[in-house]
Amino acid sequence: MTAPVLAARARRSWPAARGRPGVPWLALVAAGYAAVQLALIVPRMRHGLGWDESVYVSQADPRRPAAFFSAPRSRGTSVLVAPVVAATSSVTVLRVVLALLASAALYAAFRTWRPLVGRGAAALAALLFAGLWITVLSGSQAMPNLWVALGAVAAVGWFLRVPAERRALVWLAALMAAVTLVRAPDGGWLALPLVAAAACHRPWRPALAALAGGLALGAAQWVYEAYDRFGGVPERLRVSSDTEGGMAPHLNTDTALRSLNGPLLCRPCDQPLEHVELTLWWLALPALAAGALAWGVRRRRVRPLGPTAVPLACAVLLAVPYLFLIDYSAPRFLLPAYALAALPLAALAVHAVRRTGRPGPAAAVLGLVFALHLSGQYGVARDNADGAAATARDYRTIAAGLRDLGLRPPCLVTGSRALPVGYAGGCASAEVAGNNRSTTASGLLRRAAREPTALLAYGRAAPPAYARGWTRHDLPGTAWTAYLAPTPDASSPRRR
Repeated sequence: MTAPVLAARARRSWPAARGRPGVPWLALVAAGYAAVQLALIVPRMRHGLGWDESVYVSQADPRRPAAFFSAPRSRGTSVLVAPVVAATSSVTVLRVVLALLASAALYAAFRTWRPLVGRGAAALAALLFAGLWITVLSGSQAMPNLWVALGAVAAVGWFLRVPAERRALVWLAALMAAVTLVRAPDGGWLALPLVAAAACHRPWRPALAALAGGLALGAAQWVYEAYDRFGGVPERLRVSSDTEGGMAPHLNTDTALRSLNGPLLCRPCDQPLEHVELTLWWLALPALAAGALAWGVRRRRVRPLGPTAVPLACAVLLAVPYLFLIDYSAPRFLLPAYALAALPLAALAVHAVRRTGRPGPAAAVLGLVFALHLSGQYGVARDNADGAAATARDYRTIAAGLRDLGLRPPCLVTGSRALPVGYAGGCASAEVAGNNRSTTASGLLRRAAREPTALLAYGRAAPPAYARGWTRHDLPGTAWTAYLAPTPDASSPRRR
C-alpha cells in the first residue's frame, strides 16, 4: 500500500485533524510559556546555577574545570548548553536562551500530535503540561527531565504516524537518539512500550528498526564512557545503582507525593506535604488517565486506540523507576509522565465539551477550573524559584568568601557543596566520600600540595582527619566554615 493511500486512510481515522485553520492556539500556548518564564523565573534565577546545573554546564564551559560527572548522568544536557556556554559566561543569557528553546520545543513536540488528536486537543495538552509549576521552573534550567519529556511526546507522536508518513521513521529515530543522549535510562524505558506496540501491531512494525537505531545512536556515548571510566556497562550500572542509593524495588509513592509541590530535591524526604490543597490535581491524574483509557476503548471503532493507549503506556513506564525503584524523589522526575498523560486527557476534555451540546458554556466552566489551577501553580513556581535562587546565591557567597581568603584559580574545593561552590569560584572540585566521590584522601593531599585547596564544612563541624592541621576560617554572610590547606609560603594562602 502506497504512502498517499496510507495518509488518506489516516486522515479518515483521525477526524479531529480535519478542518480549516483557526486560532493558532498551540503557538499562543508556547508564546505564553516563554513569557511566563522570562517574567517570573529568569529574573529570579539569573545570578547563579544550582548543584546539578553546575555539573552539567561545567562539562562544556571552556573557562572552568569540569566537575565530577557521576555514573547515572548522561551528556545530552551538556551538549545542549555547549554553544551558549562557549560564547558567554552569563547565567542570564543561558537562562533566556534555554527558556526560548524550551518554548519552541514545546510547540514542535505537541504540534506532532495535531493530526492525531486535533488542533484544540494538542493545544490544550500543551497548556496542561506547560501550566505545571515544575514545567515553568524547568524551562530555563540546564536540567535533563524537561527535554526528555518533550522528546518523548514528539517521539510517540511520530511513532503513531509511522503507518501514514514515511518521514515519521526518520523523526522517530532522531528523537529516540536525542532522548537517550539526554538521559540514557529514560531512553530505554521509553523504548519498551513502543517496541511492544510495534511487535503487536503490524502497521507499526517498520518502527522497530528506527527505535533500535535511535536507541543505539543515543546510547553510544554513554556506552563508550562506561568502558572508558567504569570498566564496562554492567559496572557503570552497578555504580549508578549505588549512587542512587540502591536501585531495587521500593514503594516510593509516598516520597513522590511529599515532593509534588517542593522541595526541588527530597533526599531524605522526611518533611510534611507542602500545599495540601494543590495535591488534588496530582491525585486526580491516575483516575483521569484511567477514564481517558476507558473512553478510548469504547470509541476504538470510531477512533484509533493508539493515540490514547500508547502515550499512557509510555507515561507509566517512564514513571516506574521514580515511583518503584529509588527511595528519594524530585518533582522534575515525573515530567515525562505528565507530558505524555496530558495528551489523552486533553482529547477526553475536548470530547466531553463537544458532547454537552452546549460547548460554549461547558468550555467556559472548564476554563474557569483550569484558571484556578494555574493560579495555584503560579504561587508554587514563584516560591520554588525563590528557593532555588537563594541556594545559588549561597554558593556564590561561599565562593566569594573563598576568593577573599586568597583561593583563586587554579584551586581546589572539597567537602560539602564542593561541586557547585567550586564551579561558582572557578575552582576544580573533588570529594573523598559520598555519591560524588572522585578521589582518595591521599590523592587529595597530593593535589593540595600543588594548588590552593579549601575544605568546606557546615557550621563549626570538625574537619576530617586528613585536614586536622588546616587553618579554619569563618565565611562571612554564610553558615559555612572553610579549612585552608597549608602552602609552602606561610604568609600567603595561595601558592605562587
